Amino acid sequence: MSADLVAIENRLWAAADQLWANTGLKPAEFSTPVLGLIFLRYADKRFGEAEQLLDTKGIPPDEREAMDYQAEGVLYLPLQARFSHLLTLTEGANLGRAIATAMELVEAHNPELQGVLPRGYNLLPNATLVELLRLLAPLDLEGDAFGKVYEYFLGNFALKEGQKGGVFYTPTSIVRLIVEILQPFHGRIFDPACGSGGMFVQSAAFVQRHQKNATRELTVFGTEKASDTVKLAKMNLAVHGLSGDVREANTYYEDPHKALGRFDFVMANPPFNVSGVDKDRLKDDPRFALGLPSTDNANYLWIQLFASSLNENGRAGFVMANSAGDARGSELEIRKKLIQSGAVDVIVSIGSNFFYTVTLPCTLWFFDRAKARGPLKDKVLFVDARPFFKQVTRAIREFAPEQLEFLANVVRLYRGEAPEFDEGSKAMLGEHFAGKTYADVAGLCKAATLAEIEAQGWSLNPGRYVGVGARAADEFDFAERLEELNEELELLNASATELQVRISEGVAGLLEAR
Repeated sequence: MSADLVAIENRLWAAADQLWANTGLKPAEFSTPVLGLIFLRYADKRFGEAEQLLDTKGIPPDEREAMDYQAEGVLYLPLQARFSHLLTLTEGANLGRAIATAMELVEAHNPELQGVLPRGYNLLPNATLVELLRLLAPLDLEGDAFGKVYEYFLGNFALKEGQKGGVFYTPTSIVRLIVEILQPFHGRIFDPACGSGGMFVQSAAFVQRHQKNATRELTVFGTEKASDTVKLAKMNLAVHGLSGDVREANTYYEDPHKALGRFDFVMANPPFNVSGVDKDRLKDDPRFALGLPSTDNANYLWIQLFASSLNENGRAGFVMANSAGDARGSELEIRKKLIQSGAVDVIVSIGSNFFYTVTLPCTLWFFDRAKARGPLKDKVLFVDARPFFKQVTRAIREFAPEQLEFLANVVRLYRGEAPEFDEGSKAMLGEHFAGKTYADVAGLCKAATLAEIEAQGWSLNPGRYVGVGARAADEFDFAERLEELNEELELLNASATELQVRISEGVAGLLEAR
């Protein structure tokens, strides 16, 4: 799948460049029409699969209604709304009008998409649309590839515009690890930074892998700051047959879902180290009951948002900057309260190169409100997943399926649950846990007590607890890595210089005001 996806992304990016070469639009304006057609291509694929299924059920085509397709979890597409129909049009046809009509028809027959699908295809040259249809026609998207491709596009366009690092892509293998550890079998899921909705899609896939119906078991709620991304998330949910409530909102200041204590599961990949949040607007917000951090960094605002959104049995899993685990000052005090509450469940170190747009490693944090009332209330499991990865390209890594299952099984053993072996991880688990019962393994995992965590200054850095085990050498190009690190250093130096200037200006202003 990953190799296929790389080919798909390359093909789509070529399509975007084709558009770019034939229009005067800005880079950010290219993604919308391209993604709209990807959506239509995928919806057409699902529609075709439903047609075959209805054939096997003996329902004649002339007796089928929209509800027959919707009952199969796919969008109903009248003929003129099908991607395959667009491919039959001649190059002389007005393709911009035809595609816009297709989008209008999809919305007309599927009210949940009202106002979501892109328009304005008439702004694009006909020849460009012909080429775009030709490039997209062979695509065979599955699973969360739609969201992955979208994030890939965002990252590439951000790079084109010089906004490097402005957009984070959540790789599917990391989302899957979050889902496998959370185990969202049933309930309400909330992602307050939902992006294209990949967390919801993988949660549904988890439920389906366990032989249950995701649409009956899960209800999803999301917020997202960017309106275009909200539309994409809605399209993503629709093409996966999921119901959900995704709203445009700035999560720091708005709470459209009344999230306090409401959700069974929270999962997210929030932006790291955001500065400039107006904390005066948050001082009376009950979502931040553990206190506002004094530093100009939103990491601990997000962490509190996740914790406060859980009900008494809720679980949360989210991506976080490594620096948050050892942050000092007011952030340490917030972290200490969380740990002492017994809700911090598992912390997992992830290696570098798992993201498309940045090379930095990260940490996965997991909360479990019910844990505070059980036998593990005074423990936190630390897992070092850095030795586990599959090299996809020189710049991208992911977990192999058996590695992902193995890591989730480590947590299952810790919780006293039965491991799963659908992805072939039995040998790996046997290698590290001979009796199939949990035990600390140097370099892999450590169940630390609260006393041990306190002795480490309330750090949630797995490296302080797990120790060093046998580890294969990293496979990376030294010169390339050094260049990346040097680039990051230059960015940090530039930020430091800018901050120094702002401080000097602030001090000068204060002195002048005396």
